[in-house]
Parts: sequence; C-alpha cells; structure tokens
Amino acid sequence: MTRIMPGAEPFFFAGGPSAFLLVHGFTGTPKEMRWLGEQLAARGHTVLGVRLAGHATHPSDLHRTRWQDWLGSVVDGYECLRAHWDPVVVAGLSLGGTLALLLGTQFPVAGVISMSGLIQMPNPWAIRLRPFAPLVSLFLPHIRKGIPDWRDPEAGVGHLEYPSYPTRQLAEMVDLAAYVRSQLRTLKVPLLVIHSHLDGSIPTSDASEIYHLAGSAQKQILWLRNSGHVVTCDADRQIVLEACDAFDRQVMAKPSEVRLA
Repeated sequence: MTRIMPGAEPFFFAGGPSAFLLVHGFTGTPKEMRWLGEQLAARGHTVLGVRLAGHATHPSDLHRTRWQDWLGSVVDGYECLRAHWDPVVVAGLSLGGTLALLLGTQFPVAGVISMSGLIQMPNPWAIRLRPFAPLVSLFLPHIRKGIPDWRDPEAGVGHLEYPSYPTRQLAEMVDLAAYVRSQLRTLKVPLLVIHSHLDGSIPTSDASEIYHLAGSAQKQILWLRNSGHVVTCDADRQIVLEACDAFDRQVMAKPSEVRLA
C-alpha cells in the first residue's frame, strides 16, 4: 500500500454550521490548500481538505486514475460534510476548481469558488494529442513541468507535488475540461472565480469563459495581480482568504439572495 507523502495528508477542522470543501490541483496535494483551510477554521468555519485519487502518494498511482475517480474523491468529501454541516461551499484550485464547478452542477452546494480553474487546455497540442495519449504514454510516460511562477519565492519552499505530468492523464484533463465546459450553463448556485493575471499555467481567458458560461445569477471574478498559479499559497493569499470568507458568510446569511460586492 502506497503511503501518503508526509505533510500532504487530507485535513479536517471542525467549526461553525457552514462548511468549506477544499480541493487541490492536478499533481498537487492537500498541502496547497492547508493554509487557507487553517485560516478559514480560525474564523469559525468548518473545513475539509480532500485528497484526490492518485495524488499525494507516488506518481504511479496517478497513472491508474481517470477524471471520474477525481470527481469521486470530491463527492465523497461533500457527502461527509453534508451529513453534518449545511451549507457547504466547495472551493478548488486549478483541477480542483474545475471539479468544484462540476460538483456544483450535480449536487446542491451552497456556492462554488473556482481558483485558477481551467475549462480548456492551454496548449492546442494537448487536444490534438488526445486520441494518441495512451500510445504516446508508453514511450513518454511523463512530461516535465516548466519553471514555477511563484511571485513569493518563500511560498514555493516546501511545496509538495509530483515533479512531472503523466502523459496519459493529460487526456483525462482534456476530457474533463470539455465536459465541464458543456455543463456550465446548468450551474445555478452563487459563483466566485479567482484568477491571477500572472498565472503561468492557465490563461486568464479560462476565468473569463467560466464567468460568462456559468448559468449562475450571482457571480463575480476577482482578479489578482501579484500571484502565480497557486493563488492559495502565493503573495495574494490573504486577498484570497478574505474573498472566500466573505463569500461564505454571504451565502450563510442569505443563501437565496447572495449579492457579491
């Protein structure tokens, strides 16, 4: 049995009647959501940070997963929270943001926060490669990651993630992004989209499209100016915290009449 990487464990903090479900990104770990979770818990929120299937253990575990497995991890976390806490706001980073959007179209969450979320692959070659990904992965199982885009160098110290992207799972990302894109019109709950202008992984056009395609009557984009992709840990993390806290309190106060500033 593969063990979870030290420091990358899922986490839970019991708090008030409302709850946050926090979801990390592709090849990342719950650690990139932990600071946000700790701060939200200190403000009285209940928080659960889940671990996506195949993540935070060994890269070979990720090879055996599909996007439905990742969604299953999020659904499990939601069901655990919903059994005891209501309302539940789901907030995700990158892949986690995409999964949060999808969860919001399928379950009665109180609201969705998508941070650095994607609904289309940033490189066109990934889409063209999709039909051949299983074959290509036999010869090129991993794709090296680029240079990190941290704006706060200290924030990247101790960041836990897999060192490369599994080629086979990039096909899953293509499929998931396309499916979520097709479902966004059915999203009706309050939505907060958070994205940095300096994100080196996902273009700002994804945030704009998420906002415009979502069927939510109450929705807002928060643009950050001093963070890279991992906005939950980078230089603007305090701004992200304040936005998430305010969003949850508005949903908690008047779930059917949320008005975002």
